[in-house]
Amino acid sequence: MAALRLKVLSVLAFCLLISCNAASTDILYRVPEEQPPNTLIGSLASDEGLPDTGHLYKLEVGSPYLRVDGKTGDIYTTETPIDREMMRDCRNLFEGRKCFLEFEVSITDMVKGIGSGPRLIEGRIEVLDINDNTPQFSSPILTLSIPENTHIGAHFAVPTATDKDSGSNGVAEYSLSTGPEADQLFSLQMAVDTDEMLPQLVVKGNLDRERKDSYDLNIRVVDGGKPARASSALLRVTVTDQNDNAPKFERSHYEAELPENSLVGHSVLQVRANDADMGINGEIEYSLHQASETVQRLLRIDRSTGIIFVKNPVDREEENFLKFFVVAKDRGPNSRSSKVLVNINVRDQNDNAPAIEIRGIGLVTHHNGVANISEDMPVGTPVALVQVSDRDEGENAVVTCVVAGDVPFQLRPAIESANDRKRKYFLQTTTLLDYERVKDYRIEIVAVDSGNPALSSTNSLKVQVTDMNDNSPTFSPTLLEVDFAENNHPGDKVLDVVATDADSGTNAELAYSIIERSATRLFEIDGNTGEVRVKNQLDREETERYEFRVAAADKGVPSKTGTATVVINVLDRNDNDPKFMLSGYSFSVIENMAPLNPVGVVTVTDADKGDNARVRLFVEPDNGKFVIQNGTGTILSSISFDRERESTYTFRLKAVDAGDPARSSYVGVTINVLDENDNAPYVTKPSNSSYKYLTPVTPPDTRVEVVEAEDIDSGPNAELVYTITGGNPYGLFHISPTTGEITLAQEFSGKHSGLHRLVVKVSDKGKPPRHTTALVHVFVNDTKSNVSVIEALVGHSLYTPLDRDIAGDPNYAHGQRSNILYGCLAGAAVVIPIIVAVVIIRHRLQKETKSGYQAGKKESKDLYAPKQGPKNGKGKKIKKGKAPKPAKPLEEDEEASLQKSLKFNLINDVNDSPRIHLPLNYPPGSPDLGRHYRSNSPLPSIQLQPQSPSASKKHQAVQDLPATNTFVGTGDNNSTGSDQYSDYSYKANPPKYSSKQLPHRRVTFSTANQSQDLQDASQHSYYDSGLEESETPSSKSSSGPRIGPLALPEDHYERTTPDGSIGEIEHPENGKTRWSFPSPSIPLFTSTIYPSKHIQ
Repeated sequence: MAALRLKVLSVLAFCLLISCNAASTDILYRVPEEQPPNTLIGSLASDEGLPDTGHLYKLEVGSPYLRVDGKTGDIYTTETPIDREMMRDCRNLFEGRKCFLEFEVSITDMVKGIGSGPRLIEGRIEVLDINDNTPQFSSPILTLSIPENTHIGAHFAVPTATDKDSGSNGVAEYSLSTGPEADQLFSLQMAVDTDEMLPQLVVKGNLDRERKDSYDLNIRVVDGGKPARASSALLRVTVTDQNDNAPKFERSHYEAELPENSLVGHSVLQVRANDADMGINGEIEYSLHQASETVQRLLRIDRSTGIIFVKNPVDREEENFLKFFVVAKDRGPNSRSSKVLVNINVRDQNDNAPAIEIRGIGLVTHHNGVANISEDMPVGTPVALVQVSDRDEGENAVVTCVVAGDVPFQLRPAIESANDRKRKYFLQTTTLLDYERVKDYRIEIVAVDSGNPALSSTNSLKVQVTDMNDNSPTFSPTLLEVDFAENNHPGDKVLDVVATDADSGTNAELAYSIIERSATRLFEIDGNTGEVRVKNQLDREETERYEFRVAAADKGVPSKTGTATVVINVLDRNDNDPKFMLSGYSFSVIENMAPLNPVGVVTVTDADKGDNARVRLFVEPDNGKFVIQNGTGTILSSISFDRERESTYTFRLKAVDAGDPARSSYVGVTINVLDENDNAPYVTKPSNSSYKYLTPVTPPDTRVEVVEAEDIDSGPNAELVYTITGGNPYGLFHISPTTGEITLAQEFSGKHSGLHRLVVKVSDKGKPPRHTTALVHVFVNDTKSNVSVIEALVGHSLYTPLDRDIAGDPNYAHGQRSNILYGCLAGAAVVIPIIVAVVIIRHRLQKETKSGYQAGKKESKDLYAPKQGPKNGKGKKIKKGKAPKPAKPLEEDEEASLQKSLKFNLINDVNDSPRIHLPLNYPPGSPDLGRHYRSNSPLPSIQLQPQSPSASKKHQAVQDLPATNTFVGTGDNNSTGSDQYSDYSYKANPPKYSSKQLPHRRVTFSTANQSQDLQDASQHSYYDSGLEESETPSSKSSSGPRIGPLALPEDHYERTTPDGSIGEIEHPENGKTRWSFPSPSIPLFTSTIYPSKHIQ
């Protein structure tokens, strides 16, 4: 704050005149404008050496901008900001003139009283300009006309900008921005005229109006403030036809003096300009330029003659100086112009009578023009401050002021000041006043100025004299303090108060009383003796200290009163139990919080004092789970909380004070453990390995399954949301986010048949949320006769990554197109030869199989041994009479090995694993197993070459099946899934056999129900014993047999009839059996499978 208070001139003279109490001071402070409220400007006491105690400082002049601290004389700003540009006396200052704010402060000696008279201090505050205004052009678009063929180096005046700030904060520089077309044509230079910067546009190149008739330039003005402020305007230069000469004024500037109150129409001065051109180019018009609103309101100019007239009465006291420009412009088609500065000083006339202002001073206040003064005031006591001023100047402002009439008052200069325009006087008494003789006076003051003719004015003040009871009763001491114990008896004496009065007679007779009415409820005082007694029993816990005032009033007229303060301190007794703030406490803590952390704070108070209020806290029962800190009342936990194990703890706190005897109290505490989302939901239904069966004709909105889950947390942490996050690429299923009910969203199509694995995410609403994942398997098919196949598919699904969808038959569309293509080609090319071959082979096979077959037993002749392979095949022929090893039955140990076989390795790319093509020993034309049995199987992918003869167009086939539907085949140890349920690849052990020696493997196919419609290919399964023909179960290192659907690629089979039908086959035991399979459905049969090296 001290930095804002810049004092530049110390006290030049300070003279204390005992007789007249007049002081002459010249105090100057500096402060920047726009300071915030309560900014310290200066301290009269510390800066000027004035008294800082026992005196009263009062601001007489300077509001609303200033306020003064009554004790220290510190001067502060107020809520009304000091805006230099808005202050009346600073609006039209000349450049370099300073702006001042005047103030007056009176100082009254409170020890000597009013009779000693106040002192008056005058001072000024220089308001420093800050850069709070941006320089502005008169218009955002400035126009300037320049004739074409103007010679290079010619100068043209540019309209200037104005800045309300002054000094270095005013306009500092101009700059010009030109485009590429005007860069070589124009530049800007500065000219200085009467300390004003005048921008001039310099022509640097030849102007041709026919080539370009106007240029838009950007002129920028910057002031000198820190930080600087700037603004810009568009300077539009218009190239006109040749107008050789611009008007030229006869003088560089004009000055005139205008008497105030001149009549309207009075001629002030005439400006003249000449134009060397002839005709209309030499005719000149005059106009005011950059004139303020005040100038435009007071003056006007004749456009033809250049005479400036008074437009409205001019008052010098309002505007004492007018500054503006006059522009002379010729009337040519492309007119040229020039401007000149005009200054007009307004000369004073004695048109203002002196003004007399009478106001209170110091402690003497005036109400409705009346001042009160007691009769015992000494001679020379000021009763008012009289200020006489004249708004005129010179001799017209010299004023003489006197008191008219015969009254005991006179005027005395308050300050020795050289300012004749404003003089201040004290109106003071000249004799002692006597109330009994004269009760009031009417004082008239007359002021006359020195003008010719002189003007005068009067003002009056009424002074009322009051009778005085000179002395007030006094207490010694004025503060009476006593200790008094609580639980007293009513009527006990507390203390005596005594006052004295220096007066005599009735003015010295005193009556005692208690001033505060609230204190009279508990205490009473004897009006004559001053004895104070207690009326009721005191309770220190209710009120510890009583303070009230007693008064002693004399019986004078008017009565004078003296006061004293009585303080009664109530002493404590241990009569209160410790008290908890609440009757019971309940705190909530988050589970899993570490031990020795605060779980709550209790507050206990004791209305007593000292040792009687010193309280200690104890936990009861103390089982070691909680402790409490004495002093803070903080309850700490010694354990970590688990809401799921224990959600609530209850105990008591005991508070015991240190009084004698001690007092105690109890409070119950309940600790509620808040749930934290530390448990993920768990699914109770369905099992991941279960599945739901749906037929392809299941209608939409059918309920499929309900996912049920639980969360042992509570609140939002246990509110569950169900979403399907995988396995639903076709949008077939919808799940309710709140109930978990899965419904069918749309009808199935052919490609949707097969296993669907829905990945359901069950999330709670905790922050952060936790979730678990459930697998919902849905098998879509006409029938579900072969449950083992479905279970195998589900088993494979459990080991399939969740980010891969299992949703029906991905190759359905391709299979449909392939069926038509292959059927047409195969039927057209080989149908007739194959039919003949099938009939012969079938007849031969029927003879060989009439003796029957039992699974697992070696035959004297292997009826299902593989036939001669293709001519270009590399595999060896199977030796005659060598029967395959029996297949291992699919029993409980095989189901266990199924789970192990599902733990296969995932190959990154399906195309990396070769597909195996295994030709079978049955004739072409039989149903295509490769198309019907597709799965994500760890078994080798195989291709069965059909042997059954084709029959009618009904797509029927008959074939003898062994009892256990056992096939013997060979295969490699790589398997590529290409089925309708998955598109993943699996790899087994490295190859064991070369391409020259292809061992046989025994594979057993079965159906869940032989009597069921075999159209449901999903109900078929196979059993691979994992044994080659040369191995025994004990010598095989495999973990067990593998069960699952065959992965038979649909693009490696051939139809046997042109229309795609499958022939009828006679069963040797049961007669003719007709199995109907809509393409590509295939019956189960026995065959020998050979491996192939390449994928086709």
